[in-house]
Amino acid sequence: MPEKKRADVIVIGGGVIGSSIAYELSLRGISTLVLEKNSIASEASSAAAGMLAAQGEFIEEAPLFDLARKSRAMFPQVVQSIKERTGLDVGFVDRGLLRIAKNNQDIQRYREQAERQHRLGLSAEWLSTEQALELEPFLSSSIKGALFIESDSQVVAPQLTKAYARGAISLGAQFFEFTEVEELLYEHGQIIGVRVQDEVILCNKVVVASSIWSPRLLRLAGYDLPLSPVKGECISVKLTKSSIQRTIYTDGCYLVPKANGELIIGATVKPRITDKGVTLGGISSLIHAAEQLVPSIRESEWISAWSGIRPITPTGLPYMGEHPEIDGLFIATGHYRNGILLSPATGVIIADLIEGKSIEDDLSPFAVPVVRYDSHNKIEGVSIP
Repeated sequence: MPEKKRADVIVIGGGVIGSSIAYELSLRGISTLVLEKNSIASEASSAAAGMLAAQGEFIEEAPLFDLARKSRAMFPQVVQSIKERTGLDVGFVDRGLLRIAKNNQDIQRYREQAERQHRLGLSAEWLSTEQALELEPFLSSSIKGALFIESDSQVVAPQLTKAYARGAISLGAQFFEFTEVEELLYEHGQIIGVRVQDEVILCNKVVVASSIWSPRLLRLAGYDLPLSPVKGECISVKLTKSSIQRTIYTDGCYLVPKANGELIIGATVKPRITDKGVTLGGISSLIHAAEQLVPSIRESEWISAWSGIRPITPTGLPYMGEHPEIDGLFIATGHYRNGILLSPATGVIIADLIEGKSIEDDLSPFAVPVVRYDSHNKIEGVSIP
């Protein structure tokens, strides 16, 4: 790391969110420096299946629904722009998603969801068992039907993250891997820089986008950032018999086919666990759930298994905004299972905030809370602006 380095903005975290923010800032000509304690796309961004399930994931309307659809709509232009700039292909596939009904309750819920989305002018089609099998012949005949979301798509998550980073670098951003920020520096309530080992790096603004590790930096500044880890295990297999063309989604399991013939099966949900080991029980449950959806998966060839630690907030909504009490400190974390999907919108939102532009979207549900943190690791109080 060069001495006395300075940037307009320092982004802490080289995952998909930090890299997308760096890319958007760099597009605007803002001097940006990214500090990543490991390597780019080494944590949750490398473990994600890459679904862009804006309608399939948010089966009930919620504050994230509009933002998720807006972000999904940005992908075709974003991936094309990045490819033209870097030559990197992020594996964007837009064949749609099938949300599988396994019982009568699902049938009712998904039919109602299709009607609600039709009223919003969205594409969502309820399919009978026979219609679903026509679309995906290798599905089990025991399914009760499916909700077909034509507009939901997917990417290869690690490639997307690296493409954002490469694009930012091509525009002048600097990325430093294996560089852990030890302290946020601010005076009179204003960010002035960060401390890395024995070096101080000055800047005008800082974006904390370091996933589940974000609270540590806030605690050193006297604040807490309520965030919890959720471990998710995944496996990948090589399809040798069945040929799944679309993402297959249920509440307990998803199957994401990639262009190279690989199928990602995920993901377990294990709250408050940071151990990244893959368990036999987790893998067994995924295999069993996958076989219920596509019986011929049992003939597939094993490739690998892994896990990722995803950050979730108490509300389930990510933090996106400026800290209410430290000027120039921005937070972008807690995206849980939707970091890949929300990456382009988050990059634009944070860049707009940094530039002082007005924001069209209502960001109040994503506001950064003020939570004081004392030396005995106790929360003194909570108030949300």
